[in-house]
Amino acid sequence: MRVCLWGTRGSIASAGPDTVAYGGNTSCVEVEGRDGTVVILDAGTGVRRVGNTYRQPRRLDILLTHLHMDHIQGLGFFGPFFEDDFEVHVWGPPSTTQDLRTRLTRYLSPPLFPVRLRDVAARLELHDVPMDPFTIGGLEISGQMVIHPGQTLGFRVSDGQSTMAYLPDHEPSLGMASLPDDAEWVSGCGLARDADLLIHDAQYTADEYAERVGWGHSRVEDAVSLAALGGARRLVTFHHDPDHDDTMLDQMLDEARAATPARLELLPGREGATFNL
Repeated sequence: MRVCLWGTRGSIASAGPDTVAYGGNTSCVEVEGRDGTVVILDAGTGVRRVGNTYRQPRRLDILLTHLHMDHIQGLGFFGPFFEDDFEVHVWGPPSTTQDLRTRLTRYLSPPLFPVRLRDVAARLELHDVPMDPFTIGGLEISGQMVIHPGQTLGFRVSDGQSTMAYLPDHEPSLGMASLPDDAEWVSGCGLARDADLLIHDAQYTADEYAERVGWGHSRVEDAVSLAALGGARRLVTFHHDPDHDDTMLDQMLDEARAATPARLELLPGREGATFNL
């Protein structure tokens, strides 16, 4: 399995030119299975780069964790949407009040966007993510509700030989000083269990989090604790604060490594980074 980070920010970076290493695009991760099946996790501004270079296969599946703007604002600039020989499937969190098409059309329609969702050239199909495991090509996917404002999913993706988990917007501690020791009581821990790679929200320092409890995001140490509790092998920090420049993010990572168990590899989530599992 190949995993590529195309956007790692929680909002478009405002930290100026000192954001080169970590990048400035919002959430988007490309996953390719051993059989060539490709799924895209979230459609932030980073998805434009996927669309500009992608050619085969001519089916793409986009799995949306939730519909906050930083996770869907790249959809209108996604090249395959405008090619009639592409088949694009968009999967999103289920709702009891409105279907996925209605919710996405709020953004992809005037006055917010000039092209309506119904007018894209690709063969477009929209799906609610089922709450039981499902398959796309050679990939088995599980979606699970996690702690974040609104209907929000985390994903677990496996090709039968390797597994990655993706929880970009997640607040498992929800104001507690630390995570519980019992994994059964920790949001998202099931998705992260024994994952070869865990991509997890690590937006805040401890001081920043104290002023933002309930906003739906994590301290770096919460990401480390969840990864350790779930037995993940590698943890990649993600959903970086738009005001944190490269120096700040490197410092946060260095401080977190001091408290990271030796069996867990802690890695920076930098735009363009690729992991072969």
